[in-house]
Amino acid sequence: MRQVNFLVIFIICLALVLFGIENTEPTTIHIVKGVDIEAPLCVELIVGMGVGAILAWVFSVWVQIQSYLQTGQEMEQRQLRIEELEKDVERYQVELEAQQLMLPASKAKTQESETSEAFAK
Repeated sequence: MRQVNFLVIFIICLALVLFGIENTEPTTIHIVKGVDIEAPLCVELIVGMGVGAILAWVFSVWVQIQSYLQTGQEMEQRQLRIEELEKDVERYQVELEAQQLMLPASKAKTQESETSEAFAK
């Protein structure tokens, strides 16, 4: 993938250089009323592409920051949910042990113990 990225960047830069060689005539840029800049077209194009690249980078960083913050919030929510579920499991275990102690011994267990005693004799 890096090779494809390099190839795309190389082709864009090559096209920019060839365009710049052919377009050296000075042009005027009207920024605001009364402020005009005169420069060769190739320089204006390079500056415009540079500004666009910087804006794209800033947007990329902004998206990464948002993703990082969202991931942090999701992790906190998941951690809280895990703690709640662990408390539920502990509570259910205590309830289950209490219920097992309250149950009388079943007939099957009594018969098994009698059978094992008979074999032991």
